[in-house]
Amino acid sequence: MSSNPDKNQQLFWGCFIALVTTSFAFITRAFLVNDPSLWPADLGLDKVKAQELFGAGIWPFAISIILFSLVIDRVGYRAAMIFSFVCYGLYAVLALQAHAVLHPAGGPLEGEALAAARASAWNMLYMGSIILGLGNGTVEAFINPVVATLFNREKTKWLNILHAGWPAGLVVGGLISIFLGAKVAADWRILVYLIAIPAIVYMLMLLRAKFPVNERVAAGATYREMLAEFGALGAAIAGFLVFKQLGMVFGWPQPVTWTLLIVSVAAYGLYCRSLGRPILLLLCLIMMPLATTELGTDGAISGIMEEPLHAIGANPLWVLIYTSSIMMCLRFVAGPIVHKLTPLGLLAVCATLACAGLFLLSKAHGLAFIFFAATIYGVGKTFFWPTMLGVVAEQTPKGGALTLNAIAGIGMLTVGILGGPLIGEMQERSIESAIETKTPGVYQGVSKSDSYFFGTYRALDPQKLATLPETQSQEISTIAKTARQGSLAKVIVFPAFMLVCYLGLIVWFRSRGGYKAVNLSANH
Repeated sequence: MSSNPDKNQQLFWGCFIALVTTSFAFITRAFLVNDPSLWPADLGLDKVKAQELFGAGIWPFAISIILFSLVIDRVGYRAAMIFSFVCYGLYAVLALQAHAVLHPAGGPLEGEALAAARASAWNMLYMGSIILGLGNGTVEAFINPVVATLFNREKTKWLNILHAGWPAGLVVGGLISIFLGAKVAADWRILVYLIAIPAIVYMLMLLRAKFPVNERVAAGATYREMLAEFGALGAAIAGFLVFKQLGMVFGWPQPVTWTLLIVSVAAYGLYCRSLGRPILLLLCLIMMPLATTELGTDGAISGIMEEPLHAIGANPLWVLIYTSSIMMCLRFVAGPIVHKLTPLGLLAVCATLACAGLFLLSKAHGLAFIFFAATIYGVGKTFFWPTMLGVVAEQTPKGGALTLNAIAGIGMLTVGILGGPLIGEMQERSIESAIETKTPGVYQGVSKSDSYFFGTYRALDPQKLATLPETQSQEISTIAKTARQGSLAKVIVFPAFMLVCYLGLIVWFRSRGGYKAVNLSANH
């Protein structure tokens, strides 16, 4: 920690509010894509397409966080901070324009005019979401290395406290979304305006702040050494996800995607002359299911829990707010917990609890049971993200901003292009199975085919469903809502894989004398 505690605290809390802004962006967009009366109604979205639009605000995170991590020591943290603020402004402009297209002053649209408006608004919201994702990624590109440098003797503890800003934003943003429910239903632009509040606050707090020199730079580790920590294999993991998604967005043929990947990875490998640290590569792979377990589920859970909570008169967003409250409180007291269990021990415990919590949520009915299950799941996911960042910062300090942020980028990229749509497809498969079981032969007539990253899928078609007699249509809708909840049991595969990996790492570290943070200053 540097010699001026007051300045450090001001800088820390500015970073904290910046993370709250990204959380506001997440929760408001989750509300917009999961509430059937908002973007799904305006744009005519099924569950997979809704998650694809939601993911468009997540996968660009990886591009900005990785690109800025490569140059942030040169361009400076302040430039990254200003860029993120500009991105939030551009998102607001495009979202407001999309609303104007969908809700013209002349009255409701119908037929071809409605279809054209939906296509235009989709493009605006998709592009706006991409820009928003770039801004969110840039925020984390500067806050993580800043805090890891300010508190370089207690990285895991302070990264957990920093990342209490994420659930804090979910709680505040979720509560506002609920209490303004009627007004939001009438005009969803309110949720766009909300992001401006914390964005302006962190801009004012950090605009004149004095940012620290990164730990890697201060210790004399070279730029090449930073790249070598991530290595060619790490670049291949991140590069594949980035170029695959960009190919899907811009319509590149597969040969172009593979050519860009091979050329970029080869150039990276030739320059850094390293395949990457094995432990970092394993942590990159673990981060994929970790991000899907936490953020992918968070993005879909209000829609998944709609039926059991509406049945008892509760808003499904309360589950996300409640679990986020648990995360916020526990992350503020992470220090003693990390000290007692070690970072890897804590991650193993969290993976176990996440498995149990997701299974119980898939079966939960009744207010008490739902929130009992949500408590277990909430505690389980609490320390995943910041503790993984802490492990990376402690084990690969030569990687500086790159290794710390690249793993976060891989996680967010996975949620955006793989995890979120995969959870949506899991929901649709559960719906198909339930409808076929309870009303054989009906599903084919009320579904449609579409495609996503992993191939083709079938989804319930609201327009075809509306052509059925009202009683039958309501029956199928009820079956579908119940089946979505059951799909949470399938999500358990992600934390189960993580648990196996964490146990393996614990055994490996014990064979080497136990888990210890690498002290970069002692080696330079």
